[in-house]
Amino acid sequence: MTLHNAAVSAPVVDLRPVRRALLSVTDKTGLVEFAKTLASHGVDLVSTGGTAKALRDAGLAVRDISDLTGFPEMLDGRVKTLHPKVHGGILHVRGNAEHEASVGEHAIEPIDMVVVNLYAFEKTSQKPGVAFAEVIENIDIGGPSMVRSAAKNFSDVAIVTSVADYAALTEELATNKGALTRATRWRLAKAAFAVTAAYDAGIASALESIEAPEGKAVFKTDELPQTVRVIDPLAQTLRYGENPHQKAALYVDGSGKGVAAAEQLQGKELSYNNLVDLDACWELASEFDEPAVAIIKHTNPCGASTGATVVEAYQRALEADPVSAFGGVIGVNREVDGAAAEEIAKLFVEAIVAPSFTADALARFGAKKNLRLVKIHPADTKRVLKQVSGGLLVQDADRLKITEADLKVATERTPTAEEMRALLFAWRVCKHVKSNAIVYARFADGHGQTVGVGAGQMSRVDAAKFGAMKAILPLAGTVAASDAFFPFPDGLEAIATAGATAVIQPGGSVNDAKVVEAANRLGVAMVFTGVRHFRHG
Repeated sequence: MTLHNAAVSAPVVDLRPVRRALLSVTDKTGLVEFAKTLASHGVDLVSTGGTAKALRDAGLAVRDISDLTGFPEMLDGRVKTLHPKVHGGILHVRGNAEHEASVGEHAIEPIDMVVVNLYAFEKTSQKPGVAFAEVIENIDIGGPSMVRSAAKNFSDVAIVTSVADYAALTEELATNKGALTRATRWRLAKAAFAVTAAYDAGIASALESIEAPEGKAVFKTDELPQTVRVIDPLAQTLRYGENPHQKAALYVDGSGKGVAAAEQLQGKELSYNNLVDLDACWELASEFDEPAVAIIKHTNPCGASTGATVVEAYQRALEADPVSAFGGVIGVNREVDGAAAEEIAKLFVEAIVAPSFTADALARFGAKKNLRLVKIHPADTKRVLKQVSGGLLVQDADRLKITEADLKVATERTPTAEEMRALLFAWRVCKHVKSNAIVYARFADGHGQTVGVGAGQMSRVDAAKFGAMKAILPLAGTVAASDAFFPFPDGLEAIATAGATAVIQPGGSVNDAKVVEAANRLGVAMVFTGVRHFRHG
């Protein structure tokens, strides 16, 4: 490799006319219209394969890449643009005497614009049952090479990697009579390097997870990656972070799913805290198959319930803690209808997230102009990342669900059928409460409802007492869930004193026997899950 110790000399020119463009795209959306724009400015069009055919079918005059290089496409199209007459035409510095002499000597024609988007590698690699050979064949070589060459030489060449840029470039070419400004070329170059970086990261991550390079591609989905590659583009700059003195922005992973990619239907701009809370309430509401509503304040649920309908689930969730619900964020796992909207509109709410809203619901919420309505496409989050000083922590998402068959009855008394349903409901809610967490809940009329939530306490005893203190509904006959085991009987005793008759907890403490003894003495039924749900933020 040759290292150049000095910058290549060249005059800085603002406007550069586009006289020749090389087009080779996988996504042909808007291609013909943009190519017609280029042709209208007298641009010589050079193209490859299917792109050339699409342009010719539209009646445009196009030169094949082989006409430019004097060399045929070969090796099933693997070699077509990897040629000095392509990269020389892109990379030579205009106005540099040595470069001009070299391209003149070898009859290399200048290329002033490169329009390229890449093979859809990630889409191919994610196809069920895809063959390893197909994965490898969809690694684009020539495309990224041209993109990098054109981006490096942005002073003279425009690199277009996104269909979204066609309209603005069309307008600028018209304004500048077939030329583009240096500022535009620089903007396009920066975007192009981001494209190749993300593309290479996607390839590296996918290949790293393939077990054997033969036959069907078998991906290791249960192992943590050797390298964490996060190349998520900026979606929007937020007004501020958790507090006004902190800058913040939202970045998206490109899946089009989850809270980050949700569609805001109305209301003020979403804030950093709104997005965090929306994610929390959506995750909790999504725990349930039946209609469910979660009301969140500072990422903790102040009320959660299931119901026969959304409006019933909302009313029960609100009933648990109407004071804390004021100014909260609501997650609904069903379409929000007019009846639910009528009830929710009575409360001051910052934002609501749901899979959809009926026309009646939108009309009812329309009167509350500042209320943010967010329509979400569910995301199957597999990994959770958290930044610590000097690095990242990565873990599997906590997706484990417990059924009655997974439970071990630890006490002399077995929970009643109604207690068991309430325990399973409370356990699902408790998973979404900051540790140390105690959740009091009940099961009535066929549905679960929180009664009191003790969140984020340093002591499990305090969490039990705080959850009871927060209760507005009667605690007598409720059940309680603890996200981790009781290290001593005092936490269990506080729960029994509050009025709960059954408890669900992981078990596993050295003092389990003493805790079970206390439960038996107090007549409390207790089951062990064998699983804990710590949640530290």
